Amino acid sequence: MKLSEIKDILKADVLTGAEQLDKTIVAGGGADIMDAFLSAVARDAVVLTGVTDVSVVRTAKIAGVGAVVFVRGKRPAATVVEQARQFELPLLVTDYSMFISIGKLYMHGLRGLDGSW
Repeated sequence: MKLSEIKDILKADVLTGAEQLDKTIVAGGGADIMDAFLSAVARDAVVLTGVTDVSVVRTAKIAGVGAVVFVRGKRPAATVVEQARQFELPLLVTDYSMFISIGKLYMHGLRGLDGSW
């Protein structure tokens, strides 16, 4: 699934990475605990989270995720957005909850991080 499709499905705003909307996202998952990012995430996956501090961006960079979507309309501080910009990590924001966001993406064909990608 293209990142642009995720943006449209979730009616999301793009904070960084607008030039990467044609990027292919291979899977998705949700996590509010950074250990979950590292233990379950796949390279080029999208991670949905309600955590908006810089640890999300740093962990996403280490894990090689393709994009981060902040749920429930939560917006990170400017310093977090700038860090993501430096890492060339797309950040999006949706007003949907994590549960609804994941359900919408699944209904449109994006599969979870279950090791089968």
